Amino acid sequence: MTEGIDWVTRSGARAKGGRPLFFEDPAVDRLTSLAMALAAELSATRERLDTVERLLEAGGTLSREAIEVYAPDRQAGEERGLSTRAYISRVMRGFQQEVEAMEYPDPPVTDWVDRLSRR
Repeated sequence: MTEGIDWVTRSGARAKGGRPLFFEDPAVDRLTSLAMALAAELSATRERLDTVERLLEAGGTLSREAIEVYAPDRQAGEERGLSTRAYISRVMRGFQQEVEAMEYPDPPVTDWVDRLSRR
């Protein structure tokens, strides 16, 4: 079904319409997009490395074909899922902290000074 598709050309194709903007500075959007693309590539590399490690443990050797056709069993899939969730949590922690700060803002320092000076 996907034979004959030039994935390099497809990956560079421009989407129809304008890019959504999330930040005031478009450069920040581009940098965030780049960071997310790198994070996705690293995630795929981590899964492939997990495949190589599991195949080596199981048989001591491997081939490119064995790597390409490997399908994790239930336990391996669950382990990968936990590892991926932990990885994404680490990558996204800065954004999560910003959201938390917006939802639960810290009181200004002057509020703390006033509270402590009343004691």
